[in-house]
Parts: sequence; structure tokens; C-alpha cells
Amino acid sequence: MRHLLFVLLLLGLSAPLAAQEAPDRTFTGQDLFGLSVAADPQISPDGRTIAYVRRSADVMTDTMRPTIWLIDVASGTQQPLVAGPGAHISPRWSPDGRRLAYVSTAEGGAPQLYVRWMESGEAARLTGLPNSPANLTWSPDGRSIAYAMIVPDEGPKLGSAPAGKPEGAHWAPGLEIIDRVTFRADGAGDLKPGFAHVFVVPATGGAPRQLTFGKFHHDGGIAFTPDARALVVSANRNEGWQREAQESELYRIDLASGAMRAITSRKGPDFDPAVSPDGRMVAWRGFDDVGKAFANAGLYVGNADGSGARQLAGNLDRGVDAIAWAADSRGLVIKYDDDGKGRLARVGLDGTVRPVTDALAGGSLDRPYTGGEFSLARNGTIAFTTGDVDTPGDVAMLANGNARVLTDLNAQLRAKDLGSIRALSVTAPDGLRVPAWLMTPPGYVQGTRVPTILEIHGGPATAYGAYFATDYQLYAAAGYAVLFTNPRGSTSYGQAFTDHIERAYPGKDHDDLMAAVDAAVAAGIADPENLFITGGSGGGVLTAWAIGKTDRFRAAAVQKPVINMVSQVLIADNPAYFGPYWFGTMPWEDPQGYWARSPLSLVGNVKTPTLVVVGTEDRRTPPAEAEQYYAALQAREVPTALVRVPGASHSITARPSQSAARASAIIAWFDRYRSK
Repeated sequence: MRHLLFVLLLLGLSAPLAAQEAPDRTFTGQDLFGLSVAADPQISPDGRTIAYVRRSADVMTDTMRPTIWLIDVASGTQQPLVAGPGAHISPRWSPDGRRLAYVSTAEGGAPQLYVRWMESGEAARLTGLPNSPANLTWSPDGRSIAYAMIVPDEGPKLGSAPAGKPEGAHWAPGLEIIDRVTFRADGAGDLKPGFAHVFVVPATGGAPRQLTFGKFHHDGGIAFTPDARALVVSANRNEGWQREAQESELYRIDLASGAMRAITSRKGPDFDPAVSPDGRMVAWRGFDDVGKAFANAGLYVGNADGSGARQLAGNLDRGVDAIAWAADSRGLVIKYDDDGKGRLARVGLDGTVRPVTDALAGGSLDRPYTGGEFSLARNGTIAFTTGDVDTPGDVAMLANGNARVLTDLNAQLRAKDLGSIRALSVTAPDGLRVPAWLMTPPGYVQGTRVPTILEIHGGPATAYGAYFATDYQLYAAAGYAVLFTNPRGSTSYGQAFTDHIERAYPGKDHDDLMAAVDAAVAAGIADPENLFITGGSGGGVLTAWAIGKTDRFRAAAVQKPVINMVSQVLIADNPAYFGPYWFGTMPWEDPQGYWARSPLSLVGNVKTPTLVVVGTEDRRTPPAEAEQYYAALQAREVPTALVRVPGASHSITARPSQSAARASAIIAWFDRYRSK
């Protein structure tokens, strides 16, 4: 009972003194602690069992803790497989389906590689690694497992500290010497010296064997050949790799000799290799690097030695996100986004594309991003993640053309009054169709006008769809409609649609957003006297840009923004990419061009009360971007406040309590300026 009272107090609830007359049907921040999302569904080779990662909110640790569960495909029954203390991810079936490899922190310390014998239920830890293994890949004979891991490097040396430190003395830490182009990464912070290398370890335990060497990263995918005598990996081993943000090749490694040779050679990235079951061909993803800020990844195939490379399904004009060979080696299944939906299709070696399903959904909880994952059994059965407007990610399967959802991880949401979504017809001033949706609050009465929030996605090369989003449901529960769009520059509508903002961002995408607001008002739903605007990352850019262009919004929340393009390209976590690909120049080569595309250049026009939000550990859009915007607004005496999310990276919603608190702060800010 004391434990129950503690949990109730933690959630901000009171222990009931008397029975409630009826359950509360309002979606609140407390409901975030009841959510679970399925990810990484891996179907066994015989198609009978699916292992998947269930990410569930843990109220005691305030995290989305991953565990591994099993689903019997025939009956739909499921059971936990690895769900004890720690985090458990990356389930991968052995070729005979009798063992399952996975990565776990069950014993504390760094994540390690484990193998479980499914018949006996016994598990063994195979490794004692200093860093987490990634890209787990079984050999076709089941005798070994390959993986990639960061191998620490000594790093540069310059001089030394004075000698003669007395015993027991407390001196300052030693100097940190950095000579790498990229030395920080969002979510990881400052990077320790080291390189991602490929290893292979016996599947019954033993010493891992390192297969790649040198000061290069080998983390773009791993595939065995069917005879288990060679690996195909992706890496950039060029001398100038640090300044080549969009470059890699496929390499074939002979396991007996360790000899490595490149089997691709184009300018641009080649990655995510998959060798056909008959060993005759290799497939991969990639694109020609022509300097664009974003390019769709295509599907390529070639002979096993890399010769005869060609693109398949080139007319699809959508980015290929994942691939898997059919068991007969006559084609592949691919995942891609199209028109704001996650889709699967079968692609023949002649390039024909046959759609399979458009029901894929990803694991994003706070906002309705497209996505989804899948795996393929030998008999052609597909396991995938799915979801809709009212439900975050579940596991589904597809066999013989029939799809079936196997889990119901968030059944409790059916007891909640949720916002409803409708598509909105929007045309930009230049005639371009702008995909858009409008969520109305629970109990909305047709014909009435309600306060409306324009919420803008990040990227900018990403896409929204009609999916569940906790932010939107919290806004809707507070009485707001939520307008969301895929303005030009978004993905899933073809390369030309994305190219509309090439070297012109922000730009006409702002016009698309304002056209969507006009359409929401014209539909009789949005109250023109109660309009609000927010967005994160790329959406934060466009929010700051919009309030520098118009005073139509009563209040704004600029989240994790880029404000000054000069500082952004030099302090963000990928300096080899942002300047060369977003602008084609560096700041000192075109200072006026950088300034013209910086929301800071418009701050003199801003009158809209503006909340500024950022994670303290954000390395993608660093806190300095948000802080200089806050300082500029303060200097101009524009009503403002700065919200810093302690310990949060660019994913400021990773912890449920912070996700709920951030949304609550935004609602409170908007409520302050909402006309009654």
C-alpha cells in the first residue's frame, strides 16, 4: 500500500478517499506513463514467432525502458523473453531459429551480446565489451555473429602535465586534445577518440576477432555471404573521410585471410548491404552525391563482386528506408514513405514494384512522424510495426496478402476522449498542393471555431502523417485544434517536392504554412483571433521565421531552433555537412547569404509573445541557438521566457515526465495569451 501511495504522489495524484463516480476520460500528461511502443520486429526464419522490442514508460526511472517479447504468430499470444532489470534490444534469430541473439545491460555496465537457446530458455553472455555492439548479424551456418563496435583510440598528444604530483594531491583533470572534424554527437555528447570496427565472435562464446582496422569508421551495415566465408560492410576509407559527409563504399572482407577490397566506387554513399540467399548478388542503398541538402536513397543491386551495378525501381521516386531479400533471390521487399504513409513493396529484379501495404507506422510518440520497421521470413511472411491516429506502434504480420495486428499495447487509450483528425485541402500561392491535417478537440461541435495551434515538423526533410501524437492529444485536451502539414521540402512526395527548398530554406515553405492556416480558418474551424504556432528543430526555424514575417499569431513556442545559420553550421554536431550541403559555401564565403536565411535577421520585426525551449545537452541545435534568440527577444522587450530541459539532447521528449512538462508549459504559455 505504501508503494501504491508513493506512485500516486509521484504522478501528482491523490489516493482516493471515496470511489469516483466515473473514470476521467481526459488525456493528460500522466497518461504518458502508461504508453508502450513496439519496435524492431524480427520474425523467425520459419515465420512462426516474432521477437520484438517493447519500449514502455517506467514511472520509477522516468524512461522508456526496452524489453524483448515473443509473439506466437498462429495464436497471437505473447510473453516476455528478456524483461528483467536493464535495457534489452536488437533481437536477431539464428538461421535455424533455435537461438536468439540480443544486446542487454542485464548485468550492468556496458551493453553486451547475449545468445538465448530457445528450447531450454538458457542464455549466455558472449562478450565483455567496453562499448555497445551494433549491427548484429548471424553467419548463415549459425556458427558466429558479426557486429560493429567503437574501438577506443589513444587520440592526439601535445606536451604533458608537470611531473612530481605528490601522493594524495588533487590536481585538475588532464587536457583534452581534439583534432577531429566531428568531435560531438547529439545524444552522445563529446565523443571519445575511437573508430567503429567490425568483429566476429563464435556463437557459443570465445574471443572476438577484429576484422577491420585503421582510423576509419565501418558502421554502415554488415552482411555475410551465404557460404559464411566473407562479409560485406560499408565504410569510408578515403584519406579525407572526415570532410566527406556523404561518402562510403561497400567492401568485401575474406574471413580466412582478412583481405578487404572495395566493390563499389561511386561518389556518394553506398550502405546497408544485403547478400542474396543464393550468393549471386548483393543489394544496397545509396545515391549519387551532387551536393544537395537531401537526396532520396535508392535501391541498387549488383553481382557479388560489385560488377554490373544498377538501380532498381528508379521510377519510384521515393526514399528507400530498408531492404530484405526474398528467399528465392528473385526480388526484395523494401520500406519507403509515400504521401505521408509508411509502405512496403516487393521489387523484382526487373525493377517492377508491387505495393504490399501502407499500414507501417514508426515509434515516435510526441509528434506524428512517418516511419516503421519490418522483417521477412523465408516463407514470405512479413512482421512490421503499425499504428494509427488513436494508437501508437503495435506489431502486425502479413501473410498471403492478409494483414493482422497481433498486439494491443495501448488498449487503455480507448477509455480516453481523444482528438479527431481530418484531412485539409490546401493549395499554396504558387499552386502547389500542400498535404495537411487538422485535429479537433474531443467533443468538437461542427461549425464552431476553436483556438488553433500550427505545429511544424523538423528536418526539414522529414514527413508527418495521420498518426498518434502525445503533444497533439495534450493540446486537444486543453481545447486547441492542431494544424499540421507537410510543406515543400518534406519527404514522401518525390525528390522534386523536397528540392523546392534546396538552397532556399526557409523560403516558400513559409507560404505553404500560411496557406494551411488560411484553409483552417476558411473551413470554419480555426479561430482567426486565436492562432498559435510552434515547432521543433526545423519546425523551430520556421516558427521563428514566421513570427518575423507576420503578427497573426497570439503566441509562439520556438523549440530547439536554429536561429543564426553562421553559428549553427560551426557548432552543431556535423560541421562537414551543414555548411557544404545546406548552403554550398561556408559562412565567410557568403555572410549575406547566411544572414538572409537566419531567423535572427527578422527578430527586429517580432512582436509575438514567444516561449523558447531547448534541451541542455542538445548537440544538433545547440542551446546557444535558443539562448541568443531569447536574449534578442529580451533586448527588444518582447514577452518571452526560456525553458531549458535538463539533461535532454535534441530528443527533448525522451523522458516521459519532461515530455509532459514541456507540453504543459507550452499550453500554459498559449493560455496566457488566448482570448477568452
